[in-house]
Amino acid sequence: MNTTAVVFPFDNFGAAGTGAGAQLLGDAVREILEDTAAEDLPTRPHLYAESLRVEEHPFETLDQLAAWRATGREAVKRLLAAGDRILWLAGNHLGVLPVYEELGPGTLVIQLDAHLDCYDLHDCTEDLSHGNFLLHAEGPLPKIVNVGNRDLFLLPEDVKRVFSASFPAEVIAADFAKVVADLRKRATKAARVWIDIDVDVFDPAFAPAVHNPSPFGLAPPIVLALLGAIWSDKVVGVSVSEFDPGRDARDATLNVLGWLIERILLKWYE
Repeated sequence: MNTTAVVFPFDNFGAAGTGAGAQLLGDAVREILEDTAAEDLPTRPHLYAESLRVEEHPFETLDQLAAWRATGREAVKRLLAAGDRILWLAGNHLGVLPVYEELGPGTLVIQLDAHLDCYDLHDCTEDLSHGNFLLHAEGPLPKIVNVGNRDLFLLPEDVKRVFSASFPAEVIAADFAKVVADLRKRATKAARVWIDIDVDVFDPAFAPAVHNPSPFGLAPPIVLALLGAIWSDKVVGVSVSEFDPGRDARDATLNVLGWLIERILLKWYE
């Protein structure tokens, strides 16, 4: 089975600068392929090197920007129809909206995110943005389970309008085993699974390169354990968004994400 890493550096309507993060992660994938090709002896990445390709969608002209949503949906639809696994490297989280719209209600999305992107509070724009894009989806959304949010504002009824379930960071801290068991059960029942990682789900001590860092986030080993709990052949795609390299400290975030992307690729092939 083939895997396509889609570099989708859209970062309008919030978190400008994250487009460069998507491109940098795309370069990291290309570097993996180049390093693997240079090795004479077998290595673990040789398992996927011949099946992995990188597809990049630039947003350098007004026409490209105007068509961003249609471009994204076309790419997701085409790759899913071809049976490809998808590594979706977006700019801001809004760049994952076309994925949500194409997955539809038959898919379970495990969303790792510090924020519940359905905000309509007094200081939020009503227009489409990376903080409210789940309220602007065209067509029915997939079943979304948020993991790791640190929201202190939204009422339970507001969350239930969009999310099938929500496991805030404090719930994870209080009973991690129970959360893992629930996620594993949901993933087992789902026809297919998509994992959506907004980088701000990590604690800023480990991944500072985000626009809206929030304390009490998840440590990388916790994220790794969560991925292990829900992983199976049903995982058709993984998205990563909201990485702004201009805000990084000694490449801390880049190192976390680079390692995690390599591990995800191996999970698909080992």
